[in-house]
Amino acid sequence: EREKREREKREVVVVVVGMTPTHIYGVRGVNTTSTLNQRAAAAGRGAGRGTGRGAGRGGGGGGGGCCCVHVPQHIARRLRRSGRKQRFVGIGSTSNSNSTSSSVSVPSHAKASHEPEARALSGAGGRAPWVQGVKIVGCGSSVPGKTISNHDLEKLVETNDEWITTRTGIQGRRVLAEDEVLSGHASIAAEKAMEAAGIVAEDLDLILLATSTPDDLFGSACQVQASIGAHNAAAFDITSACSGFVVALITGAQYVRCGTYKNVLVVGADALSRFVDWNDRNTCILFGDGCGAAVLSAQDAKEFGCNLLSFAIESDGTGRKYLNAGYSGNPDKTGSGYDKRGADGSYSNIYMSGQDVFKWAVRAVPAVVKKSLEQTELTVDDIDWLVLHQANKRILGAAGDRLKIPKEKIISNISQYGNTSAGSVPLALDEAVRKGQIKSGDLIATAGFGAGLTCASALFYWD
Repeated sequence: EREKREREKREVVVVVVGMTPTHIYGVRGVNTTSTLNQRAAAAGRGAGRGTGRGAGRGGGGGGGGCCCVHVPQHIARRLRRSGRKQRFVGIGSTSNSNSTSSSVSVPSHAKASHEPEARALSGAGGRAPWVQGVKIVGCGSSVPGKTISNHDLEKLVETNDEWITTRTGIQGRRVLAEDEVLSGHASIAAEKAMEAAGIVAEDLDLILLATSTPDDLFGSACQVQASIGAHNAAAFDITSACSGFVVALITGAQYVRCGTYKNVLVVGADALSRFVDWNDRNTCILFGDGCGAAVLSAQDAKEFGCNLLSFAIESDGTGRKYLNAGYSGNPDKTGSGYDKRGADGSYSNIYMSGQDVFKWAVRAVPAVVKKSLEQTELTVDDIDWLVLHQANKRILGAAGDRLKIPKEKIISNISQYGNTSAGSVPLALDEAVRKGQIKSGDLIATAGFGAGLTCASALFYWD
């Protein structure tokens, strides 16, 4: 039965009532050679026969009985941590008397996947395909103080607040002032995330900075490392445009899972205002600057599994023509005249074919989220919150509609910040956590999408 359940990616939790105080055990702790545990194993077989909202159940009888609850794997961890009564998917029982099994119904409100306290992690049960599990334990964010409202843009280009708000959902965006640098805000976001996680900079083993707009051509991760005093941490940049934070989250998780590192800081930060043509109303209305960060920490895979349940990454280089900011300097400085050989290298402003990007995004985002779901036993109904890259309110709505996720479950702060590229997902995540929307045990589906073209999704529990 144990091997069968493990193949099904589930875990059997045994609750012994009456002979001893109630305990909750992983299946690896069950000794089926004892009379009591033989009854527990029999109860487990009864529970295992339960499907959907039904369950196998042994008949009643005298004292000294056993009950085994067949719990989907993703709730096992919360069971271990919580002393409160939980709701289960399947229930089986045995007693001292012989009896036949019958089917009992579990009320529709008792769907286990909607019990936040009963959530747990994929990979529990001792046969996880990784050395360590990973959990997301803290987040933080920082944005520039300077705000450019839609009314401010009316003075720069031919547009108006109603037109922008109706088509994008954006009412304002933050941009770096003359005395600000991106790495400064990335460092503030990092410090907030570490504070929330209860660690200090010396505890960090790795820093990943997802950005397309570093302060330095060679990257800004090391600037963040120096700024926060993380002297023990390695640091490097990841460039994957608006998918950057999700890609960095997935990358950082692999370093933890394989046992190389214990604490990884993942930062998403961009200052696209540097590469916006503020005379082009098609692009200047969309973009803003912002940063967000999260801390990934190791946990015992045998005991708690892994909070990151699944992920998917996709790329389509043929779509670069729809969204890009290519190198615009002289491709061969050595062949130039004396006055141009020392000219600065540069990149062009952002070019975007809005309609083509929109059509791609509304198809790609639901598809990549579904790919992550397909790797688990979960369904769309199990998702508590959808945290997407904040590109356009119509894309958020269209993705939610295609996934059949109600708008009440979609986190959105695009009205305040616009499209902050790699900063948008962690910025939205941090605000939702600090507002109390996202709580411990909630199942988060996140996705980033943008230039490349790239698209990435991840499914994880918020710890």
